[in-house]
Amino acid sequence: MRLRLPGGRADVRSSGVTAVLGPTNTGKTHHAIERMLSFPSGLIGLPLRLLAREVYTRVVEKVGAANVALITGEEKIKPRAPAYWISTVEAMPRDVTVDFLAIDEIQLAADLDRGHIFTDRLLRWRGRQETLLIGAGTMAPLIGELFPGAPLFSRPRLSKLSFAGDKKISRLPPRTAIVAFSAEEVYAIAEWIKRQRGGAAVVMGALSPRTRNAQVELFQSGDVDYVVATDAIGMGLNLDVDYVAFASDRKFDGWRYRRLTPAEFGQIAGRAGRHMSDGLFGATGRCPPFDEDLIEQLEDHRFDPVTLLQWRNPDLDFSSIEALLASLDKAPDHPRFTRAPVAVDQITLEAASRDADAQRNAKSPADVARLWDACQIPDYRKTSPAAHTELALSIFGFIARKGKIPGDWMARQIADVDRVDGDIDTLSNRLAQVRTWSFISNRSGWLDDAEHWQSVARRVEDSLSDALHERLTQRFVDRRTSVLMRRLRENAMLEAEINAAGDVLVEGQHVGSLQGFRFTPDPGAAGEAAKALNAAALKALASEYEARATRVFDAVDDAFALANDGTIRWLGEPVAKIAAGAGVLTPTTRILADEQLSGAALDKVKQRVDLWLGQHVDKLLGPLQQLEKGEGLEGVTRGVAFQIAEDLGVLDRARVAKEVKGFSQEDRGALRKLGVRFGAYHIYLPVLLKPAPRALAALLWALHHGGLDTVKGLEEVPHLAASGRTSFAADPTIHRGFYRAAGFRVCGDRVVRVDILERLADLIRPAIAYRPGVTAGEAPAGAADGEGFVVTVAMTSLTGCSGEAFSSILKSLGYASTQRPGPAITVALLPAAATEPLTPTPAETSETASAAEPVETPPTVDAPAEAAPVETTAEAEAGEEAAVALIEIWAQQPRHAQTGPRRAPPRGERTEGGEQRPPRREHRPRSAAGEAGGEGRAARFDKFRTPGKPPRDDRRGPRPSAGFAAPERRERQPDPDSPFAKLAALKAEMEKKGKS
Repeated sequence: MRLRLPGGRADVRSSGVTAVLGPTNTGKTHHAIERMLSFPSGLIGLPLRLLAREVYTRVVEKVGAANVALITGEEKIKPRAPAYWISTVEAMPRDVTVDFLAIDEIQLAADLDRGHIFTDRLLRWRGRQETLLIGAGTMAPLIGELFPGAPLFSRPRLSKLSFAGDKKISRLPPRTAIVAFSAEEVYAIAEWIKRQRGGAAVVMGALSPRTRNAQVELFQSGDVDYVVATDAIGMGLNLDVDYVAFASDRKFDGWRYRRLTPAEFGQIAGRAGRHMSDGLFGATGRCPPFDEDLIEQLEDHRFDPVTLLQWRNPDLDFSSIEALLASLDKAPDHPRFTRAPVAVDQITLEAASRDADAQRNAKSPADVARLWDACQIPDYRKTSPAAHTELALSIFGFIARKGKIPGDWMARQIADVDRVDGDIDTLSNRLAQVRTWSFISNRSGWLDDAEHWQSVARRVEDSLSDALHERLTQRFVDRRTSVLMRRLRENAMLEAEINAAGDVLVEGQHVGSLQGFRFTPDPGAAGEAAKALNAAALKALASEYEARATRVFDAVDDAFALANDGTIRWLGEPVAKIAAGAGVLTPTTRILADEQLSGAALDKVKQRVDLWLGQHVDKLLGPLQQLEKGEGLEGVTRGVAFQIAEDLGVLDRARVAKEVKGFSQEDRGALRKLGVRFGAYHIYLPVLLKPAPRALAALLWALHHGGLDTVKGLEEVPHLAASGRTSFAADPTIHRGFYRAAGFRVCGDRVVRVDILERLADLIRPAIAYRPGVTAGEAPAGAADGEGFVVTVAMTSLTGCSGEAFSSILKSLGYASTQRPGPAITVALLPAAATEPLTPTPAETSETASAAEPVETPPTVDAPAEAAPVETTAEAEAGEEAAVALIEIWAQQPRHAQTGPRRAPPRGERTEGGEQRPPRREHRPRSAAGEAGGEGRAARFDKFRTPGKPPRDDRRGPRPSAGFAAPERRERQPDPDSPFAKLAALKAEMEKKGKS
């Protein structure tokens, strides 16, 4: 019941008034709830909607929902006949008579913004049997003065509160509440904690009870160890907080930014240490250090007493708008009261008094009272005074003219905010708007079917609250890290799962990936979160490493593969890296594993991978190992075989031309049996020119020439080779030796596959050997006058290039081009012999073109060839007046003009094979060991000679030229059965007939 006081004087009766005062964590609110439930009926007024919801839930648990009503500005839960009423102080029902009435946090009567409301309830609201006033000890003098004779009880704090000093946010312990006084600061701190500690709950007064409860549950359940809050945490929110850290000491009180008072510090700091647990407080972030006097006040709970209460005249005059404004401006007549600052409702009324429609509609006291009710709608939206005034006038217009707010208008307002998309600020703004509509729907008599609109507004608020909680959690909580940190604190066995993609899930949370024996944490984690992920993963994967080691040891050969970057993969996962061994054909491995793989498990993996690599090299490059051993070879032949193996199956013929020149047919046959083929430019093994052997050979070359990390082209060149390309553009940054190891040769601007280059030589050789007018039979493709030839489609098709690219290949091989009028052959051709061919076969040409430097001929290319046109003298004369086309004739350059790859580079430059040609130096006498005291060329091959067998004659004659023309040879008698001898005899006979 209410007790009216004439003129607002404080000489009230003290009958039934009791005060329970003390610091935080004294159980005052709990005492009030228990006291209320001891009476048949009761009402308790609380300072916050959040706290009202919490107390309502507790009372419902004790007496049932049918006996408890919840009344706030935005929410009403009102059973048919409730016995107990839980309300905010502003919304305390005026028409309820109860046996027990309690008002919590009565020290807020001194607050500039809401103080006059608390003062009014303090002075004017009473229970029939008992009125309990609950608050801070600073109210004791005023309570004693206002209510003389009323019993005052002081309750001591249940636990000790101590100062813990100043700490950085990164050093704050778990179960800490960090207090700031703006949404921007709260968000910034919460985001930092998420990055470093896994996340934080967020509690602000503007949150709906549903959102606040969900956020508090994150902290209470241990999903997060930190809560970032505004000073709303100081008003009865019971959290299990051990430490309260102030990130700021200044707040905006609705009028100005100011420093917190010691009592306000104490109200917030007192939330540390609930029940019998001691609490700590301190400063962090940008908060200045606490001075000694403040620390002493907070620890001893001694604060200056409240001396003035905010007051506003409760006896209002509704005879007119002007009279109402005048009554609101009335000053108190008690020394302990001061007139409250002008509030939002009074500012709205003053603005409405200047509106013509409002003046016209507010003629009677009832209409003025309705206008005042509209002006008292809280400004939850915080838009502007003008916007809030417009809303109040709209509501007043409806209830003054029509008596009710139209349902369709209300539906449109709620529909505008019934959306759950957007970020935190957007959802917060919508929640503020729906709180306004909830407040309006809960005002008696303003709407038809008010319960319907209350339920609609509550549904929208709940959906927005859930969406806001989800956004807050997404932004400020790493659920994965928080779950794992909680499980680690519990020291529980963690369940780990590794899916087919290698993702590691611990307790259902993705923590990283395990590839082979290396764990990579989730890159999105940082700070303490990353440490938590590592700790959880390593604890969960302790047995996985040994299990994998066993599976690797038992794996079949097909489970392993060697990538172009030198990584050995087991079932697609990297387990080792190839490394240089004692020899080029004996590489070793380096296991890729975390330090958790050690001991016997590591030895098993190493043993199995080394075994597979040895078998892999033997499978792909086995012929090279036979050449390296040289079984069945002797002397220089064995030395050449060793060099072929040393060069990984592709040896530049120019490097051993002198030795090969002296080979006997038996020597050549011995090497051919080992798969060796003698080409025009290389000595190679055709079986090893497939992509897989060449890719492995390229890796082995890189290991012994700077390592896999420094050699360029490891990925590109094998990929091009595997694609079937016969030539491609040369990269000048890639070492020529690497190209050769991959089975290619750099020819000008192109890189040509070794076997393709030899097949190109097979196409050019018969064209050069053919002499029009001298050699009988049909001219081969590309033949021209003299020793030249023209480029054919077969040649360009073979190399996969034409034009300048193909020209660069020919130039690198020692050919030069000239242009002259066509056709390519201008002389009459000799007819073919009737009994036997006058033109030697390509194989015969290959064997006789250079007796000193024989070349093996691979199978010919089945490509279309352009036969050179044969013109007679009569046809040439008939076309003299026609335009004559120029054709390009290629011929071997003179030896002194050749610029091909066989030309020795200048001193100090690299050769085609990549070797460094030493700078020119002074002449020194040759020693038996070789030049300048080193191992000489002869000595290099002497170590391969059979003991007791005399060395070969080392007088080899001049080096072969860069082209196909054979060098000068010693005179020897021609074979009378040779086709060349028969051709010469036929030519002599024809010349003899011509003379006769």
